[in-house]
Amino acid sequence: MLIVNHRLHVPEDEFTWTYARSSGPGGQNVNKVASKAVLRWDLARSPSVPPEVKQRLAQQQKRFLTLEGSLVITSQRFRDQERNRADCLEKLRAMLAQALSVPRQRRATRPTRGSKLARLQTKKRRSAVKRERQRPRED
Repeated sequence: MLIVNHRLHVPEDEFTWTYARSSGPGGQNVNKVASKAVLRWDLARSPSVPPEVKQRLAQQQKRFLTLEGSLVITSQRFRDQERNRADCLEKLRAMLAQALSVPRQRRATRPTRGSKLARLQTKKRRSAVKRERQRPRED
């Protein structure tokens, strides 16, 4: 079971694991052992995640989603399968933790008087620099 926090737990039977030969560390061992872990999780049909969290996760992690709504996470950082498997679960835990937090609504603010004055002063200074670069006019 993947425990994200006290409210969100994802059962292990919702995950589908496949393994492949890794291009990561391992030397000649890479050619013999399937150490790359690939985690597939059908996010769209998962009953353990609230719909608003699913929606935020899908919005934040578009590159990991398939058209069918499955989340695909891979790991080939380590030489052995078990550590890569744990790395996949840790990546998923981090994604879910990020999607759990509700983003604060942005409140529109107006620029302060000081910032307006500073902007105008900067524009005047820049204008003067450009004016000095021009050829003097012959009148």
